Amino acid sequence: MNKQKRTEIFSRLRAANPTPTTELNYSNAFELLIAVILSAQATDVSVNKVTDKLYPVANTPEAILALGVDGLKTYVRTIGLFNSKAENIIKTCRILIEQHGSEVPQSRAELEALPGVGRKTANVVLNTAFGQPAMAVDTHIFRVSNRTGIAPGKTVLEVEKRLMRLVPKEFLLDAHHWLILHGRYVCTARKPKCGACPIEDLCEFKEKREYL
Repeated sequence: MNKQKRTEIFSRLRAANPTPTTELNYSNAFELLIAVILSAQATDVSVNKVTDKLYPVANTPEAILALGVDGLKTYVRTIGLFNSKAENIIKTCRILIEQHGSEVPQSRAELEALPGVGRKTANVVLNTAFGQPAMAVDTHIFRVSNRTGIAPGKTVLEVEKRLMRLVPKEFLLDAHHWLILHGRYVCTARKPKCGACPIEDLCEFKEKREYL
């Protein structure tokens, strides 16, 4: 796929959704960090149900740390892997208080040093909370990048690096959200909605005729 085609793809995605953002509910960087930690192998809808009850009670490192692991578990027990996530969140809150003045750090290295925070979570926080160009490649982005030909790669990291290199700079900040939403609602895993896709004529998916 050439630069001209990629530019047109992201131009259309931007026209359809000029200000894309995460579907996780949050009001500050700390709330986003906790929501993203909870969202691993869970849906945004399920995470929002939990944080809608948790955040009115505790939405600072100090307040969540005061709940303790067992107290936090009562709020997050409907989320997959809630035991380990609760433990990681409590550890992260302690580190934020002791090492970062209760603020969420704005560097990848410091974010990835927090328990429960991997590269993808760090990328979400850097991009969404702090406005840094970053590409959090989840299953949706990995699928869309490979299926369309925008940035094919065999691993998540390979796709991330190719997207960072190949997405035109004017679209780089929001590309992560456009690709996730496109994969979640249009370019779905089993039955992609090719006939209703705004970039269908630009896509290089070889089997798309089956879905038109």
